[in-house]
Amino acid sequence: MIEINLLPGKKKKAPGAGMKLSMPDFKGIIAQVKDPWLIGAIAAWVVVGGGGALLFITDRARLAAAETRLENVRVEKRRYDIVIAQKRQAEKVRDSLLYEINVIRQIDADRYIWPHVLDQATKALPPYTWITQMRTASVIIAPGGGQVNNGPVTVDRDSTGAPSVAVAIEGRTVDIQAYTTFLRQLAASPWFTDVTPASSQTVIEADRPVTSFTVTVHYRIADSVYIRTVPLVQSVR
Repeated sequence: MIEINLLPGKKKKAPGAGMKLSMPDFKGIIAQVKDPWLIGAIAAWVVVGGGGALLFITDRARLAAAETRLENVRVEKRRYDIVIAQKRQAEKVRDSLLYEINVIRQIDADRYIWPHVLDQATKALPPYTWITQMRTASVIIAPGGGQVNNGPVTVDRDSTGAPSVAVAIEGRTVDIQAYTTFLRQLAASPWFTDVTPASSQTVIEADRPVTSFTVTVHYRIADSVYIRTVPLVQSVR
């Protein structure tokens, strides 16, 4: 079959040479629609659909970000729960140790009263003065003029509520000045308070006149600066 091209410069493609895709003619479609309400409804549906799709995509993105933050918060919560549990366990151990330490301190405070009393009284002794007796007692008040000695007075309580320990020190000296020195040195001790001379009189001992005296002091726990601890070393064979 012979084809003759009567239009020079243009060649007619053979059918089936390739596929040709073309977009629909929207202008023609719109030109065919004459009802403005229909056009508005179509435009509204397009806007609503696009807005809904945009909101859906945005919400999905926010949900994914919120889920990521939630997982991070859960991980942090589990980590902090472990830390809090360890802290509470440490606080329980600390409270138990503090209770035991306080019990030990109370026992030590009661146990070492007499060693401190003997040590401080010995250090306060001046020359030619000696102690004949030391005992726990209530405050001894020497009867004055018109005052009757009705016996010992009840011991008051200290600021902590515990009964204060009163110690009566009986001794003798050959020098009345040594007696005043003894009172002054007792008052200077950090372990004693309320140093009170109860009585003093002259007695004969070994054919010599000496001054017999009784002094009442209150024991108190000294400040930590006056307390010295040493390690207890014991050899094991």
